[in-house]
Amino acid sequence: MNQVMELLKKHSSVRKFKEQDVDENLLQDIIKSSQYASTSHHIQAYTVIHIKDQAKKTKLAYLTGEQSYVEACPVFLVFCADLNRLGKACSMNNETIESSLTELFIMATVDAALFAQNVMIAAESAGLGGVYIGGIRNNPQEVCELLKFPKLVYPVFGMCLGYPEQVNSTKPRLPLSLVLKEDEYSTQEDNVKLQEYDEVIRQYYRDRSNNERSNSWTEGMAAFLKQKQRPHMKEFLEKRGFEMK
Repeated sequence: MNQVMELLKKHSSVRKFKEQDVDENLLQDIIKSSQYASTSHHIQAYTVIHIKDQAKKTKLAYLTGEQSYVEACPVFLVFCADLNRLGKACSMNNETIESSLTELFIMATVDAALFAQNVMIAAESAGLGGVYIGGIRNNPQEVCELLKFPKLVYPVFGMCLGYPEQVNSTKPRLPLSLVLKEDEYSTQEDNVKLQEYDEVIRQYYRDRSNNERSNSWTEGMAAFLKQKQRPHMKEFLEKRGFEMK
């Protein structure tokens, strides 16, 4: 097992950070190296915003669901899917971007996610820790207004980074046999494997020091997915110019 694979397998979300600044040069190196993530057709359809203004961090902590670590973390980043810059590239060459197509929305969102994951891995390799903040989509219009987003840009998620004050144990992932299929999507024995994984997750929660949960994975997913998740997003995205035809 090489060092990169070992690093990947040790990932866990970090929400408590030391009162230690992250050197600006280190952060820029992390971002620059992460730009070499794969990008469809070299479009590089992402932008990241480093929130330094404490008042804005406080507001974003509220908008993301009163997540205090957004306000307290040394570095807070907002990752955006960005077709605005590509629209400019088209206009510079007397063309018009076909921004209403679903495929461009997918390309920009995937680009932002690949770039962000590189940032997380690069940060962890430098001794930092972090957590993704999907709550940035709780109030996306307010986020856009606060950060002065132009059209054809939307916030995909945020990310807290800093030197860990507390590191959680790594949460067990699904069995490889459930996520790695050969030649076709076989569902044979999926239910049995999910039941086995449920017991692994239950034991993980039992062993945690705070022991606040005891549910299985399928129980947690059922409780989560029976709810309508951010039903405002379709209308919001259409107003941003992502019509997804």
